[in-house]
Amino acid sequence: IAQCLVGSEMCIRDRYMDKKVYDIIIIGAGTAGLSSAIYGRRAGKNVLVLEGKSYGGQIIVSPEVENYPGIKHTSGFEFATRLFEQAKSLDTEILMDEAVNIEVDGSYKKVITKGSEFISKAVIIASGVGRRKLHVENEDRFTGAGVSYCATCDGMFYKGMDIIVAGGGNTALEDAKYLSEICKTVYLVHRRDTFRAEASLIKEVEAKDNIKILLKHNVISLSGGDVLESVKIADTVNGKVSDIEVQGLFVAVGQEPQRDVYENVVKTDENGYIVAGEDCRTNVEGIYAAGDCRTKEVRQLITAAADGAVAAVMACKKM
Repeated sequence: IAQCLVGSEMCIRDRYMDKKVYDIIIIGAGTAGLSSAIYGRRAGKNVLVLEGKSYGGQIIVSPEVENYPGIKHTSGFEFATRLFEQAKSLDTEILMDEAVNIEVDGSYKKVITKGSEFISKAVIIASGVGRRKLHVENEDRFTGAGVSYCATCDGMFYKGMDIIVAGGGNTALEDAKYLSEICKTVYLVHRRDTFRAEASLIKEVEAKDNIKILLKHNVISLSGGDVLESVKIADTVNGKVSDIEVQGLFVAVGQEPQRDVYENVVKTDENGYIVAGEDCRTNVEGIYAAGDCRTKEVRQLITAAADGAVAAVMACKKM
């Protein structure tokens, strides 16, 4: 009998003979992850989706989705729920368990979670992104006591109050528009002289009487007792500092990838996004990146869904 060489593919296969091996493990149950699951299952592959929080990703808290082709209008919750139900209807195994690490063992991949570990032939990382912090004085202190990163989650806590939304992209303006229907006054603070949001959204925000736009200003510090009471802002041109008395600050200044699970496994750029092209392949054979966590120009629902499909097809081609 030929001796099994340490590190050989034959030895590696022997190690997993008595274990359950998935064809594809998908990390993340957002739009990209669930799209991957649908394509993987339709190809007849054994698929496991791991999600540490809740299905749907960031879109689940968006009150309106109007830019997805074929769907004139829906809510983020409805969109995400339909996607989740579609994946489940294909007998996709979805487990609410957070992936914390990936180990590569030849052609096999071990995904370690907070509760267990799972083996697969391919891994699709669809871990998405999270809201970026302002990193200003007392931000952490008032998080949950006046500072929020989710307008639709926490907006009703500030009904009839004065609040600030910090940011200048689509999310910030969508938050400001949504909160203007709940709050007394919404101060929209942006460090640049123009917004980065869609033109139609800018017009809608500018038409709201209770949204006060403060361009070329930065939030620099927060103050209060047990809860937030005022926010200090600075003019980016002349440096003049002002205090605004508010009860809430909603932060929408961009996103950053949820990188902990893959940071030391695959190649990333300087901002922590996984380096992967339109084929969703990473520098590690058998590991793919889909959705907002990979390097790309456009981060939208439709591109997340496209990435999910591509990553699953590429993974299936190798089996």
